[in-house]
Amino acid sequence: MKRISTLILGLVILISGCSFAPHYSRPANPIPGAWPSGPGYAKNHPANDILDASQLRWQEFFTDPKLQQIILMALENNRDLRIAALNMERARALYGVERAKLFPVLDANGAWSKQRYSRDFVSTGSPAVIEEYSVDLGITAWEIDFFGRIRNLKKQALEEYLNTEEARRSAQISLISEVARAYLVVAADQARLNLAYSTLKAQEDSYNLVLRKYKANIINETDLCRAQTQLDTAKLDIETYTQQIAKDKNALNLLAGCSVPEELLPADLASVQPLRDIFPGLSSEALLKRPDIIGAEHQLKGAYANIGAARAAFFPSISVTTAVGSASSAFSHIVSPGRGTWLYSPQVTMPIFDMRTWALYRISEADQKILLAKYEKTIQTAFREVADVLAVQGTVNQQIAAQNSMVSSADKVYRLTSKRYNNGIDSYLSVLDAQRALYSAQKELISLQLSKVANAVKTYEVLGGGALDDVKENSQENRDMLQDRILSSLAPKSK
Repeated sequence: MKRISTLILGLVILISGCSFAPHYSRPANPIPGAWPSGPGYAKNHPANDILDASQLRWQEFFTDPKLQQIILMALENNRDLRIAALNMERARALYGVERAKLFPVLDANGAWSKQRYSRDFVSTGSPAVIEEYSVDLGITAWEIDFFGRIRNLKKQALEEYLNTEEARRSAQISLISEVARAYLVVAADQARLNLAYSTLKAQEDSYNLVLRKYKANIINETDLCRAQTQLDTAKLDIETYTQQIAKDKNALNLLAGCSVPEELLPADLASVQPLRDIFPGLSSEALLKRPDIIGAEHQLKGAYANIGAARAAFFPSISVTTAVGSASSAFSHIVSPGRGTWLYSPQVTMPIFDMRTWALYRISEADQKILLAKYEKTIQTAFREVADVLAVQGTVNQQIAAQNSMVSSADKVYRLTSKRYNNGIDSYLSVLDAQRALYSAQKELISLQLSKVANAVKTYEVLGGGALDDVKENSQENRDMLQDRILSSLAPKSK
């Protein structure tokens, strides 16, 4: 008898350790092992020059103190980030619900009933009123997880929680990058507005010169109208960029979750402190540190666990109900000797024919294949994003150099044509063409400068952002430190 009991106990322990989930192994990367190279791409740097973007704190990458202050405001007030954090808390609670199913639920129940029975159901042959009091402590329908169904559901909930945690990290990295880009757009548009004002001043001087010549009957009215057109164009650009800056500030305020003080806004692109140079390294394995890829892998692992739960549904379900307590026909006797009660009721349910079980199993396998494809697509998308920023890195400096040369040449042409016009050698139409070419070249230079710094921000984002701090713990200290840096930068410098 003892041998049989030991055998049964060993069999129960063995079965309870079963898991029908398929063995998970990370899928092969559906991308090349190295980054694209050749014409149009940035050259790989030596290994000792490579900074791991995933370990670089955002304060170390975004060095501008005003931008740092705005980022801190966004981390504390942005509603999208707040929703992502609450989703993570919800997923954590759902994991707690699935985990709790592994353990029995102990309930205490008290009951009182009073019923009149007919004489046909009472041994005395006369109608009777029976009153009953009972108190019980026990477990109701606790499923013993012999085949791993609950454990697999718990693991799936855990992977979903881990996915939402990575989603929060991804949302935080995206928010930091969006704030930086919005800040740089404000700086670029402010630079364009400054250029429009300086162009307006030059156009006013040119118009006044043409007006004097017209009044002296040296030129005809056509040249005066052309000068007026250029003056009006400069005024229109000022109003256009003023409007655009107002929209840029609205976008920045939305990201920050509150109104950004004017003193934190940049004067132009030149006033923004440069960003750190980061590179993706020599291998595309760096992508596996991105939170969206890590989250996609957690979802894939959860799909494997869901298959295990679907397989376990084909096997018997064993549950137990137990209770101990006391019952009496009088409340005053409920704790008296001889009133004790107990209940032990195991139940085994064996599925015989249920097409839903097979359908759910096929759904779990299809979900696994879908999430595998999504995981691979996430990696391929990340590879494309990094390749794009490398393409910009490899060409933008040459573009800026060429555009600087173009601005210099256009400025020289404008000065020479203006001098020739003033000496009566050239027509005013040549001056107008030179002005348009110079103004267009200067605006394109600002756009290229914005493209360079925005691409640096994008590089930081697509390589997985950086080490994320606990904003709530460090925010006050960071705010005080940054406020001191901002005040010192705004203070007038002694000559």
